[in-house]
Amino acid sequence: MRSSSNPVFSSLSESSARGATQFGGANRAAFQQGQYGQQGFGGQAGYGQLGYDQGFGAPQAHAGVGSDADMRPMTIDDVVTKTSITLGVIGVVAIVAFFLANSNPALALPLLLVGGIGGFITVLVATFGKKMDSAPVTMIFAVFEGLFVGAVSMVFTFDIAGAGAGVLIGQAVLATFGVFAGMLFVYKTGAVRVTPKFTRFMTAALIGVLVLMLGNLFGHLLFGFNPLRDGGPIAIVFSLICIGIAAFSFLLDFDNADRLIRAGAPATMAWGVALGLAVTLVWLYIEILRLMSYFRD
Repeated sequence: MRSSSNPVFSSLSESSARGATQFGGANRAAFQQGQYGQQGFGGQAGYGQLGYDQGFGAPQAHAGVGSDADMRPMTIDDVVTKTSITLGVIGVVAIVAFFLANSNPALALPLLLVGGIGGFITVLVATFGKKMDSAPVTMIFAVFEGLFVGAVSMVFTFDIAGAGAGVLIGQAVLATFGVFAGMLFVYKTGAVRVTPKFTRFMTAALIGVLVLMLGNLFGHLLFGFNPLRDGGPIAIVFSLICIGIAAFSFLLDFDNADRLIRAGAPATMAWGVALGLAVTLVWLYIEILRLMSYFRD
């Protein structure tokens, strides 16, 4: 299975490969490709040649293993439902965190640190602790990420009076989901195909952006040098690059989710898909809001 540059989806892909052994064999019925094979994001053909249609079967119920709902193959409806729940929790917590920080600015930094560090640790636990099928882990991540998003939103709109802050945030949210919808359309139409070469390029781009961010952070802390985030021309170009990389990362996310669905991965894996999509969506939202704050200034 082609891995994603998103570490969450990379772990999810590895889990699906292990699941082919865990759930396969004579103790379960063969998964029927015709039942779920047309429910992926892109409806792309050729998965049978890669062996994904034999990866999972439709498991029989086993005492003490899990319910039929948990063990049945994942569908696109599972992905949509779990992703909607995850984003809903992030949104509700973010609104609460925003108003808390707005009413008491001293809370902004603690909320940002708790949310950012907590979310990062939760992603590490989900990725390396093999908890990609865990609803509680995804919900914990959503709560932490909501705190982070709310605090960051307050910081970027701190000096905007009245309803202007809400307008700017609303525009950033609309732009984020607009990009999401646009990249889903691009994926479904096959305008940009997810190939191993494309995946390697995206991985290299993400690593490069991460190195630049870390270098800029240390430069800012040690020398007060902050060209990538000071709102100047270089910062605007860097934000546009980050937005572009985040947008094209959706193609990798859609492709990995599509492959899991076609492979008949257990329905609980949809929580991992939701977590991976939420990571990309939050990054895209923050970069868009940051860019809008530059132009506002």
